[in-house]
Amino acid sequence: MSFTLHGLAVSGGIAIGRAHLMSHATLEVSHLVIAPRLVDKEIARFEQAIERVRSEFSALKGRMQNASAEFGAFIDLHSMILADPELSETPKQLIRERRCNAEWALAQQMELLVDQFESFEDPYLRERSYDVRQVVERVIKELVGQPGRMAVRTGKGTKEENLIVVAHDLSPADVIAYKEHHFAAFVTDVGGSTSHTAILARSLRIPAVLGLLNARQLVRDKEMLIVDGTRGVLIVNPDERVLEEYRLRKSQIELERSKLRRLKTARSATLDGIDIDLHANIELPGDIAAALDGGAEGVGLFRTEFLFLDRGDMPTEDEQFEAYRKVVKGMAGRPVTIRTFDLGYDKDLHPEKVLGGRLQSNPALGLRAIRLSLSEPKMFQTQLRAILRASKYGKIKLLIPMLSQAHEIDQTLAAIERAKAGLRIERTPFDEAISVGAMIEIPAAALAVGLFLRRLNFLSIGTNDLIQYTLAIDRSDEQVSQLYDPLHPAVLMLLAHTIASAEKVDIPVSICGELAGDPTLTRLLIGMGLRQFSMHPAQILAVKQRIMQSNYAELAPLVRRMLRNEEPGKIREQLDKLNA
Repeated sequence: MSFTLHGLAVSGGIAIGRAHLMSHATLEVSHLVIAPRLVDKEIARFEQAIERVRSEFSALKGRMQNASAEFGAFIDLHSMILADPELSETPKQLIRERRCNAEWALAQQMELLVDQFESFEDPYLRERSYDVRQVVERVIKELVGQPGRMAVRTGKGTKEENLIVVAHDLSPADVIAYKEHHFAAFVTDVGGSTSHTAILARSLRIPAVLGLLNARQLVRDKEMLIVDGTRGVLIVNPDERVLEEYRLRKSQIELERSKLRRLKTARSATLDGIDIDLHANIELPGDIAAALDGGAEGVGLFRTEFLFLDRGDMPTEDEQFEAYRKVVKGMAGRPVTIRTFDLGYDKDLHPEKVLGGRLQSNPALGLRAIRLSLSEPKMFQTQLRAILRASKYGKIKLLIPMLSQAHEIDQTLAAIERAKAGLRIERTPFDEAISVGAMIEIPAAALAVGLFLRRLNFLSIGTNDLIQYTLAIDRSDEQVSQLYDPLHPAVLMLLAHTIASAEKVDIPVSICGELAGDPTLTRLLIGMGLRQFSMHPAQILAVKQRIMQSNYAELAPLVRRMLRNEEPGKIREQLDKLNA
């Protein structure tokens, strides 16, 4: 029987293949009563399973030198959860007291922890319940003899790249296996557009549809599937007509991608001759190869906190210096914008090691980014000195995240001067004229942008956080993800105001959030006056194509009229016309 399921489109593309079902071990746990003489043996079995999963996490980290930085962050988080006494010790007490099997004891403890997380008001903490389930799932698979490494049943005549994974949920460790198995796509019952699995799917460029609710129960192993990661559709047992239609769409997508490769060395300019700079967002020095392969003219955002997340402790000044120098030299004279640590929100995986174990009830609004750096002057000086030292080897621009107050700007500039003074005393060379800029990601900063323009050399708009703070929507919470709207009139007003204000005083401004890499928004941003975009390297060529098909002189008046509209529906209609 053929049927269609609709979910969240989180990673674009089309995949056609056979279903490969992943077991959901926690749903298969039985309650067994064991003999008193076997209690110690059961506890030992539990400890061995915990240790095997711990070793597997460690091995995964060791194999990930060339993987996206998000992998390391997620594995670190799951390692922390595994080490929590509530999971690693309390089940042993249950085994002893109730003479139960290890699987059941762990599942009971998991439910208690999940209930605690889901009772939190903070959406970010609520979402951690998924991580608890994923870690427990992995341990239970070890206990029941189904270890976490994917057992691939290709069947006769079926290639691995034609398999589509169907699961209730996928942990980061599960998805890492894609690098070894090369599956065509995956679909899950749960997950949102900014969940771990969505982020990982996009980094691997694998089509994915999440939030399908009951796909794991409805789909049978080896059934023919079509995954439309652009429209959020899963088609089960399609008929030949639908199959042929999607095969044609898939071939068209692949043809378009091959055509885009021809644009790598083409000039990024509009039809009326206005040059647009296209830069790459990177997280680790190893990302430079992808940036250059995508045709990046520079690095518009080096997220330095991933140096910290990928290892779990704070890198020394020399370690940071070597990482920054490697990026600058790798870009061979192209500009590199280095953002200071944006820690303290969703990127503070080892607070007990780094920041004294402080907990915040609402980390998105708490001590994060520049606020944290200014409160930790030793950490901040270490990073500033490393960046300044690396500036000897190429064109570096220093970007400060989450500034909102004039006194924060002044304190930051004073800290930079202290770092410079120390290097001068040591006679260590650096770029005395290094540019310092601010990320505009708080509505207050966008509205009072004048005080930034008077003190700094450039601006970079972080649209992910700007939208989040403007609309009061946690972008990591799947329950409100449908309200996360980049075309909300208030968001467009803040973008236009910031770009126009910078243009008046001839201060460079770029956009480095998700908006920059969306080709459907390219003409809108050009019409606003934006001249520099920074995005994931994989998005550069598609945006360049749209730029080369655009005429600024025609776009500018259309965009001005569009920005006067306060009706979201009409704004979308006008955007469609803009892209026609």
